[in-house]
Amino acid sequence: MFTSETQIRIHYALTDQMGVVYYGNYAQFYEIGRTELLRNLGFTYKEIEVMGIVLAVTDMHIRFLRPAKYDDLITVKTTLKEIPLHHKIVFHGEIYNQQNELLNTGDVTLYFLEAKTMKRCEMPEVLKEKLLKYF
Repeated sequence: MFTSETQIRIHYALTDQMGVVYYGNYAQFYEIGRTELLRNLGFTYKEIEVMGIVLAVTDMHIRFLRPAKYDDLITVKTTLKEIPLHHKIVFHGEIYNQQNELLNTGDVTLYFLEAKTMKRCEMPEVLKEKLLKYF
């Protein structure tokens, strides 16, 4: 298992009139969490794209438990619970406020695709090698 955490300050543009984070912004929070998890493994999305591979979201499930609010400092915890197989990778996410209350959970599935053909492909071997030591 591999886990990464990143913090985000909720600014006014992320909230609705009630000062509550607009529900559509949670997809961005999980995107930030995935990006930082890869960075903590020593990769960036850009480097993966240079390899000729893109990651496409194919499925997302989000559960809203409590609202994040204006000026909250949230922590996005992103976990790979299992080693990705074949073309699919699943990121599990949890979002906490500064009181460590669980606000939101989500699972996001992505496929590795060849950039030129947009067909599914295997996870890059170099990424797989980095991940294997955590499983």
